[in-house]
Amino acid sequence: MTGQPLGARDFSALRDFYQRVGWPLVMDDGEFAVFELRGIVLAVFPLSKLARDGNTEPEPRSSGIRFTIGVQVDSADEVDRLTDHMRAAGARVTKEPVDAEFFTGRSAYLCDPEDNYFEIVWADMPTNPVVIASRRAAGLRSRADSLAGA
Repeated sequence: MTGQPLGARDFSALRDFYQRVGWPLVMDDGEFAVFELRGIVLAVFPLSKLARDGNTEPEPRSSGIRFTIGVQVDSADEVDRLTDHMRAAGARVTKEPVDAEFFTGRSAYLCDPEDNYFEIVWADMPTNPVVIASRRAAGLRSRADSLAGA
């Protein structure tokens, strides 16, 4: 299982945001919280502790996108539903759900209260290696497997 740690400037606020989103909380000791997503765990803990663990300094606050965590869903409608759900939980939508520009599918961009970006994506590309790998990492059968009779 892969983990994606996020250093939080305001640990409690970020932890509470992900609880409102509804992702399963695996662990919370008051200074470290872990949420289960499809195929990964998202660990949230104070930025100063993340920097110390990585033997570095926290990044100075900056605006704009630096990276995005992709959340692959099973349908175009689910992109819209999850975007609306995360907005209601406090996410800021930076790109409303639209038909994708660079692939066949649908996507939206949003960020949590500390400007960590997510792309919610549905790709109608059953033989695309990235789609296959994403579904395999999440323990899901890909449409390519179904088409091949695997």
